[in-house]
Amino acid sequence: MKFFIDECLSAELAKIAVARGHPESSCVKWRGLAGTQDWNLVPLMVAEDFTLVTRNSIDFRGRLGLGGGQGLYADLDLHAGLICLNGPVGMDLDMQIELFEVALEELEGREGDLVNRCLDVTLDETDHIEIVVYALPQS
Repeated sequence: MKFFIDECLSAELAKIAVARGHPESSCVKWRGLAGTQDWNLVPLMVAEDFTLVTRNSIDFRGRLGLGGGQGLYADLDLHAGLICLNGPVGMDLDMQIELFEVALEELEGREGDLVNRCLDVTLDETDHIEIVVYALPQS
């Protein structure tokens, strides 16, 4: 898999992905795409077969419980996957790294990839990490 780290997260996550055996991984900063609107990133993700890693979960997957509707990925016929790192406002670098490493470990323990799937890694108010994988778009 190759990961593309959204602008809302640190470019350090791309370095971690590369170090963990995903050498084609990149990020908004490295590609000179700072300030690019989310809807303009989606065609790049699809064309270059990137799995997007973001904090902007609702923007890309939509609100949970709405069948995936309203998100930028909800109407895509085919995508390489979406990873949503969910935590409190002001998530610091250490927390981003912790959640991304949890996502990577989850992927290493699974068969297959994330094609047309979303992996949510959520840190709740009790410091419990929940991992949920589901189809996106939902049928």
